[in-house]
Amino acid sequence: MVNELLGARFEAWPHAGHCRAPKQVAVLLLGLVTLPLLQAQTFTTLYNFSWGSDGGAPFAGAIQDAAGNLYGTTFAGGDLNCGGSGYGCGVVYKLDTAGTETVLHSFSGSDGEYPYTPLARDKVGNIYGTTWGGGSSGNGTVFKIDTAGHETVLHSFTGGSDGCNPLQGLLLGPSGTVFGTAYRCGSSGYGTIFKVDSTKHFTLLHSFAGGSSDGWYPAFGHLVRDKSGSLYGLTEYGGAHGGGALYKLSKAGTFTLLYSFKGGSGGCNPYGSVVQDDAGNFYGTTESCGSKSNYGTVWKVSKEGKEAVLHRFAGGTSDGCNPYGGVARDAQGNLYGVAYGCGAGKSKNWGALYELSAKGRFTLLQGLGQPMGEVLWTTNGTLFGTTTEGGTYGLYGGTVWSYEP
Repeated sequence: MVNELLGARFEAWPHAGHCRAPKQVAVLLLGLVTLPLLQAQTFTTLYNFSWGSDGGAPFAGAIQDAAGNLYGTTFAGGDLNCGGSGYGCGVVYKLDTAGTETVLHSFSGSDGEYPYTPLARDKVGNIYGTTWGGGSSGNGTVFKIDTAGHETVLHSFTGGSDGCNPLQGLLLGPSGTVFGTAYRCGSSGYGTIFKVDSTKHFTLLHSFAGGSSDGWYPAFGHLVRDKSGSLYGLTEYGGAHGGGALYKLSKAGTFTLLYSFKGGSGGCNPYGSVVQDDAGNFYGTTESCGSKSNYGTVWKVSKEGKEAVLHRFAGGTSDGCNPYGGVARDAQGNLYGVAYGCGAGKSKNWGALYELSAKGRFTLLQGLGQPMGEVLWTTNGTLFGTTTEGGTYGLYGGTVWSYEP
């Protein structure tokens, strides 16, 4: 599904008389509408992207430092001459607590282009991420931006056994090592799991093989890691039923399929990161299946590999549909996420921020403009996130927002 959305090449799309945008985004961003706030006193738009040098259309959510500053990526904007197309190749941005944006890096092509993914930040302030395209072979990059603002390409994907087109962010490991996935290529063409150490040494950890005993196409969010060093993630397709998979890769390199999504009422095509509770249960979303309208689900998979569907998206104005971003979980077990479509906007394709309580009660908190990235939950209960469109510049903008409980 994401393969179809993001696999197309770029075509002209007018923006302020001179900008263009990728064809896949024209497919994803379905309409310009005006956002009504359900609880205006709690929802704040922190920044409106203009699709100029400041960036445009953030597909990923934001991360936060100890001082409250937010960091993220936009897939477009920045250097509008990048690639000669006029729409830019994306930026890495910082947003301070006063709402002032600083562009930390504008991609130029050779150093990467079109970052769809969230960032990771280490204790000293270095930032790490991936880009879908660009680099020495045009197949995407792993990058680092140091505290002085200098970018270093840690790896340029060749499109061979190492993978290509990373569509997930990075997980920080020990000693400056980062772990990630590539969406495509690898030995079977279905993507890879890799790590890159502080010396830029790339190690292939797993090449997705597809079929009933493996997954294929990992998309959005990032890997998670337990205390033993095992990695956990999701793939859009694969598994015993072809509807996607939850998997584990041990520190020793053993790949285990933990759960295969069955489709139908159980949901299919999971995206984003998984969340694990203290008892070892996993939580996440599927973008499709779950109901007759194929609007997706929120799910729980026990450590024994049994699935419970916690919510089936129904669409309409009081629910959402088609979530891409996984969920965040608070200390009480309540889940928070965004759905890409439906919700309380004037268009059925608008999108929603929601809460699913530990007791299973679904609450639509806010209508949003086509959100795709994961929600950031902070310990004071404030939620942060992004929209791919909406705000001051409508279809050609996107926002960073906060929601106070």
